[in-house]
Amino acid sequence: MAASRRTFLKTSSAAVVGGVMASPIVRSAHAAGDDVLKVGLIGCGGRGTGAARNAMQADPNVKLTAMGDVFADRLANSRGLLTKSLGDKYAVTDETAFSGWDAYKKVIDSGVDVVILATPPHFRPAQLKYAVDADKHIFCEKPVAVDGPGCRSVFETVAKAREKKLNIVSGLCWRYDKRVQATVQRILDGAIGRIVAIQENYLTGTLWQRPRQEGWTDMEYQMRNWLYYTWLSGDHNTEQHVHSLDKAVWLNGDIPPVSCVGLGGREVRTEPQFGNVFDHHAVCYDFPEMKVFAYTRQMRGCSNDVDDYVLGANGNARILKNTIETLNPASTWKYDGERGKSMYDAEHDALFGAIRSGNTINNGEYMTISTLMAIMGRMATYTGKKISYEDALNSEEDLTPDAYAWGPAPEVKIAVPGVTLFK
Repeated sequence: MAASRRTFLKTSSAAVVGGVMASPIVRSAHAAGDDVLKVGLIGCGGRGTGAARNAMQADPNVKLTAMGDVFADRLANSRGLLTKSLGDKYAVTDETAFSGWDAYKKVIDSGVDVVILATPPHFRPAQLKYAVDADKHIFCEKPVAVDGPGCRSVFETVAKAREKKLNIVSGLCWRYDKRVQATVQRILDGAIGRIVAIQENYLTGTLWQRPRQEGWTDMEYQMRNWLYYTWLSGDHNTEQHVHSLDKAVWLNGDIPPVSCVGLGGREVRTEPQFGNVFDHHAVCYDFPEMKVFAYTRQMRGCSNDVDDYVLGANGNARILKNTIETLNPASTWKYDGERGKSMYDAEHDALFGAIRSGNTINNGEYMTISTLMAIMGRMATYTGKKISYEDALNSEEDLTPDAYAWGPAPEVKIAVPGVTLFK
């Protein structure tokens, strides 16, 4: 690896691990005091409910004061669960529990200090912008968009958050895992020499699917099964595999890939209930100094493997296994330190610690680059064409529906490589 790149990676990696920027400006009384931090949850599914629990464990003087979801029943279910598990940190009332398409605005406007964004990815750009415009600190689940216009919006929003010294912590949680941090740091410090290539595997089984109920409109059906509609999830290589792709971005010093080619399709999940997403993607990304081979699959009955294989000139590493093997057996390494807190807790610890201390965390840049990396991979598999990072960023493909209403839903169009056009 060239000396200039080695220096860049070493100097940037410490900041990359936690995304912390020292800030001379203390934004509020919360930074140094013991005032109650009020938290609002937007998106009350399983991930949002879990994130609320993690947030309440991150600071001794924090309360959940508002909740919102597009569905009233999902809001009610989450409230029931959190009432039991949070004790006196649960301070949501009927007046601060909101449902409907504009529930996110009502939560943000309710007087909270921090918001948790855990709705389907399509809604992230608008909700993130509204929260930053309202001067809120944010925990932002991954991914952060489903198309190029969404990513452009998020880039602008996180830049505005940086100017305002607002904290944004990403749900790309592996960056907050102590074992993964240690493994990545050793690689960046040269433990396996120059990185030659990276293989990212997210080969797993199928996920949940909710049968259609009487009275559901097409829009409600798609919303309740959002995983299977590209306009809502970005496809599973974006919604799920982004965790793996983010580690490849991390190992490349948080610079984006130049271009990619790929293949994918619907081999098993061909029925209408699986919307228009593919069930497998295989994408080769070109970075300035290496290639990243990314494979993801959601199929039953197949061999599963979720790990990151880093191939170096002097050895190799597996990030989730926390191991490094080198040409010199004496240098073989496996992390044997403390596991530390769960990464799901650690990311919230970092957020609330930054709010209290005034040291700003903004994970916005890398979370958007990794999201766009996933989107450009989907564009490559859907079209069969070579897609550059700039192509994806400047794409005119906007997956926003004509209206947010409980009626018609976006048309279900299944991509055909070689036929589907890049927009």
